[in-house]
Amino acid sequence: MQIGFEDCLLDTDRRELRRGNQLVAIEPQVLDVLIYLIENRDRVVSKDDLIASVWRGRIVSDSTLDSRINAVRKAIGDSGEQQELVRTIPRKGVRFVGSIEERKEQAEMPAPSSDFAHKQEISFCQSADKINIAYAEVGNGPTLIKAANWLTHLEYDWESPIWSPLLQRLAGKNRLIRYDTRGTGLSDRKAEISFDGFVRDFESVVEAVDADRFAILGISQGAAVAVDYTAAHPERVAKLVLYGGYAQGRNKRGSADEVDKGRLFLSLMQHGWADEHSAFMRAFSSLFIPNGTPEQHKWFADLQHWTTTAETGARIRRACNDIDVAELLPRIQVPTLVLHTRHDNVVPLEQGRLIAASIPNARLVTLESNNHLLLAGEPAWEKFIGEIEAFLAS
Repeated sequence: MQIGFEDCLLDTDRRELRRGNQLVAIEPQVLDVLIYLIENRDRVVSKDDLIASVWRGRIVSDSTLDSRINAVRKAIGDSGEQQELVRTIPRKGVRFVGSIEERKEQAEMPAPSSDFAHKQEISFCQSADKINIAYAEVGNGPTLIKAANWLTHLEYDWESPIWSPLLQRLAGKNRLIRYDTRGTGLSDRKAEISFDGFVRDFESVVEAVDADRFAILGISQGAAVAVDYTAAHPERVAKLVLYGGYAQGRNKRGSADEVDKGRLFLSLMQHGWADEHSAFMRAFSSLFIPNGTPEQHKWFADLQHWTTTAETGARIRRACNDIDVAELLPRIQVPTLVLHTRHDNVVPLEQGRLIAASIPNARLVTLESNNHLLLAGEPAWEKFIGEIEAFLAS
């Protein structure tokens, strides 16, 4: 269903909001609030109504509700002062008062859904340098903490055809804990960006959750965070799973070619940020998922929209280029599984081999794929998830 109002077009099937010709970056939960208000525009919607529908009855603070209403207004060009589209009725609730026009259109692909997405509990903790970090918990079983990789969003990732299949499998057998690192997702967007900061974010989440010993999953840059934490706290970590990871960022690999590639990545990223129609964006996403479908490349662009800004994305990328935890690898004494695709264009297989060769008794599994981010349905996917599940269960 497409719903037009003012200069906005809301597509509920594709879960997209446009103003004019521009796609609006809107968090999934904020979009849920907007859709609910429009669907119930014939009445005043109370806070209890929103909690029951959008938050599935979970306890939500008034400040959280207010922030989501304000985000809805900002997304559609309204404000608390104007209230031309979303009006607050004192002591009653809110109501969508704009005039709309509806028309049906068949969706190209409905967003993937998962019961886990509705069951996860999102909380906040504070890092040592006072940055608010959002983390989520879902599932039952041994505790598995996923270190944040380059871009994450605790809510949107459940709708992503790239991340959702992996998260569903992991949450099916584990108490899965994830978080948005500083500058991204639901965590504080304004923050000092550095590798040390990424590690502090991980440490704050560990202290916030009740887990004496746990396994860590580190993907891409998250592998270095996992290594750093495990080297410092070997008594807390039971197992280590590292996929597509690197111990040395591009500026630390002793190669002028790698440094040049780092600059190229930054240029492609900044020129095509979040624009699915940009040739730069297509080239950038094709490095991560060269075998991806147009729909998956679109979701990659949308991830940038909802997760952070181009400026912060570039700051994170620069910090990753300067990562170097190679000297810590021999100190890792926990069982370690290293997985890497053979033809990874983002992180070369040599980095996976370096990690596996340097961590005592680590096991390396090479996956036959060109993708940095493995996609459900490709031949290497079942081997990838099967190896992880068997290792964690052993």
